[in-house]
Amino acid sequence: MINTKKVPNRRKLRFSSIDEALADAKRLVGAEADGTLAALGNWSLGQALAHLAYWAERPFDGYPELRPMPWVLRKIVKLMKGRFLSQGLPAGSNIPGVPGGTLGADPMPAGEALQRLDRALARLRENCPQCLNPLFGEMTHDEWIAFNLRHAELHLGFFRVD
Repeated sequence: MINTKKVPNRRKLRFSSIDEALADAKRLVGAEADGTLAALGNWSLGQALAHLAYWAERPFDGYPELRPMPWVLRKIVKLMKGRFLSQGLPAGSNIPGVPGGTLGADPMPAGEALQRLDRALARLRENCPQCLNPLFGEMTHDEWIAFNLRHAELHLGFFRVD
């Protein structure tokens, strides 16, 4: 198991739009088909794309039952919301009490996962989610988009085209 907090040579990405994130994901799917994709983390590209799609769908379809964070941690995370939305999400974070540390990283062919991500991000582009974010609470439409872009930067950064 790779410690994803310490992966060298991860791509440093900065997406300014959903279209940019999807273009990078499509390029990676093409590289996988060509045999030129290198994975630097623990997941396949299909798992990473499925995970991104899963978390982009949740604010519309509802979140799973998660163990509540301690109130002190909730306060700290809410204070860091602006930093996460502007500077990115940390690698190697886990959801306490969830086997494997997260949800939605099911094995899936990359092309199929890309289609799912495309649908989820198109929905996000057109509509503001009504669910509260489990970390940050209420978020604006722009904040939801920024959060999903930062999430995509984190996970797509673990793939390189050789």
